[in-house]
This record gives sequence, C-alpha cells and structure tokens, in this order.
Amino acid sequence: MQNLDLSKIKHVHFIGIGGIGISAIARMMLHDGKIVTGQDMQDGEVVQELKKVGAQIMIGQSYENIPKDTDLIIYTIAIDNYDPELALKIKNQIEIPVRSYPQMLDILSRDKYTIAISGTHGKTTTTAMIAQILRDTKNDPTVIVGSLLVGDGSASSPQGKSNFIAGKSKYFVVEACEYRRSFLNINPKILVITNIEEDHLDYYKDIEDIKNAFHELCMKVPADGFVVCNPEDKNISEVIKNINAKVVNYHDFFDENLKLKIPGVHNKKDAACAIAVSNILEINKDESVKAVSRFPGTWRRFEHKGEMPNGAKVYDDYAHHPTEISSTLEGFRELYPKADDWNITVIFQPHLFSRTKLLLNDFAKSFSLADRVMLLPIYYAREEDDGTISSEILSNEINKFEGNDISKAFNSFEEAEKELKSMILSNKDIVVTMGAGEAFKIADNLIHKG
Repeated sequence: MQNLDLSKIKHVHFIGIGGIGISAIARMMLHDGKIVTGQDMQDGEVVQELKKVGAQIMIGQSYENIPKDTDLIIYTIAIDNYDPELALKIKNQIEIPVRSYPQMLDILSRDKYTIAISGTHGKTTTTAMIAQILRDTKNDPTVIVGSLLVGDGSASSPQGKSNFIAGKSKYFVVEACEYRRSFLNINPKILVITNIEEDHLDYYKDIEDIKNAFHELCMKVPADGFVVCNPEDKNISEVIKNINAKVVNYHDFFDENLKLKIPGVHNKKDAACAIAVSNILEINKDESVKAVSRFPGTWRRFEHKGEMPNGAKVYDDYAHHPTEISSTLEGFRELYPKADDWNITVIFQPHLFSRTKLLLNDFAKSFSLADRVMLLPIYYAREEDDGTISSEILSNEINKFEGNDISKAFNSFEEAEKELKSMILSNKDIVVTMGAGEAFKIADNLIHKG
C-alpha cells in the first residue's frame, strides 16, 4: 500500500459517512480545508451535523456516487458485510488511494502521543472524560470519540455537537473499537482497557478470541508506555501477561464518593480511568477531579430528551449489551428510586441477531430494575435473519426471568409508539429508549409530537 500524503489531498469522499467513527475523520478533513463529500444508506443526526459544517452528503450508496475529482476514498469496514459488491469495486477497480477508517487511525496516530481507550463498555464516556481533563488543563488534544460531545458551558467545551476536536498539542485521544480487530491499527502510548466481555460474536469466535485481540493490542504499547486497566479482572489479567508496557491499576484512583453529573458506579469507574491517565501525564489530581465532575455526558448516553405532555420524563441511551443495560438502569434507579414511586419504562431495540441469540439469557436478566420493557424488532444492521431469534423470544425470556409479564414485543415502531401514548403516565414515570439502532426516534417523536 502506497504512502499517503494528506497535504496533497484536496477532495475526500467517504462511504458510510454517517458512522460515528468515520464521521469524525470527515470533520477532521473539513477542519483541514479539504472538500468533503460522502454517501450513506440513511440520514440521521450525525449526517445532519456534518452537513451543517460543510459536508456534501448523498443518501443511498453506489459506486456512481463517487465524484470524478475525488483524491481519496475513506470507507467504513462494515461495507464488507452490507454491500460487498461496492466494497470490491472501490478496492479493486479504482486508481485513486482508498483507505478504511481503521487504516486512517493508523496514519493519524503514528506521529502523535496517542491515548487509546478500549473495552467492551465505557469507551465513549472514558474517552470524553479524558478529553475534558486535557482541554480544561489547556493541553489542547486532538480527539475522536464514538459519540457526539456536548458542551458544559465552559470555555473548553466543543461548540455544538461534535465527535471530533482539533487540537494543536502532541496528544491524540481516540476511542479504540475492537470490532473486526480494527483497534490494532492504532499506535498507543497509553492504552486504557475499561473491561473485557463477550461481544461482537458475529465476528469473534469466543471470549478467548476476543482476549487474543486485546493482548495483541497491548503488545503494541511500547516499554515506556502504559496500560491502564483492572489487572485483577480475570479476562484482563490474562490479556496483560508478558506485555512490555507498565500496568496502572485504575482502581487506585476510584472514589465511590466522587460527585458526577451522570449517575452510576460504572461512570465513576470511567472517571477513575480518566484520572489515572491524567496522573500518568502529571496533571494535578484536583484539576482532573474538577474536570470530570463538570463532565456533562455525551449524546445518547443517559441523554435527557425532554418531557411528554403528561409530565413523563423521556431519556435516550445507547446501551445495547446486557452489562450496559444493567449499569444504565442502576444509574436511573440511583436518580429515580423505586421506593419513591418512580416507574421506569424501557423501549429497547435489540442490536444484531447474533448478539441477541448468543447473550439471550444475559439480556433476559438485564432488565430487572425496569417496571416495563417494550421490545422493538431487532436491528439487523449487517446480518440476515435466519429465523432462530426474535424480539418475541427475548420478551418471553424476560417474562420467565421476572416471573410476571413486564415485557411485550411489538411488530413495528408505530405499534410501540401508539401503545406508549395510550398508557396512563404521569410525572412519576421515566421513559427510556435504549439500543444502538434507531429506538431514539421514538424518544424524539414523544417529545416533538406529544
């Protein structure tokens, strides 16, 4: 693969530009004064936010959508699954440079002091917290995060919603996703591993395969680098064996009394990771604690959308793995205790047939703190339905586990939304749309349409 001189690139075309990671690269190219065009299968908030800052985006994907004056094509690795024909064309039938999103992370992280945040859960919040600390302490990092950052009102906050921050210092803070081993393209000086559990089992064989990928990533950290993690965790303890970097235990920085704007013990653990990183960088601990205490959260992470006319509070959250669902509901119960007569209704869209099927029992147990669970049809993304798993099956398992009928599956978004609006809800009700797919659209409709 030929070297890529970004200074000579004038026009970059993105395939799958609405992806949360690849869209950050698009923002970076716009910031550098390049023409940015792109295409995606669907519209959405990420696409709309990119259009606001100058990207020209077409909805619908095809080879013919690539402008003739394009100097570089950057594509999402998911294209291999959902449009293999287009993937084959751009990789083999075009003479201009072509790079995947992970390959671009390799290029961007090569000459920077890279802080990579990996793990099954908590990557986005931890990445954003580290960014907040560095920006508040005037360390001016470049940041790519797997969500849209929202401002907290301070001078160091990003303007508007963005998943990219352009910095001038040596620091590059990046969320490192394990899907298809894409994080192995990153070159970290500091690596954070929040946790390791079974996920992305449409790609990985099992937990051992996942651990092997994380070990390979750890081995990329040099001897003068650091791996921030919980070395006492069984999965992580095996991953960090015989690595060259120094291991830093983030539990040494955990404070159960830490006051955050976002609830939940899991967010305090993420804060501990962020403070551990700042300690490595010799940032004053009091300043780090002050920064994370001011952290406002990110888009689709415990995001308060507004209220329905009946007074019910509406939230949206990206949780799509059983552990994330449990942790998120613990956070809600911290703010809205059952003892104070708060009722929580979750509208959940399972994400991927493979994840739902392989983790079915864990999903069934994860909703125990909810009063009602409404299940939308499974978001299939890159997969095909083989008929062996469905939201109805998951709903039945939830009800078996709970011992009562708290769960119900719906054939469409419209059916679920109609039932929600027919319920007798009050200002003691919390409605949470949840999942990595499109459940948030119901939250938007509840607020905007009433």
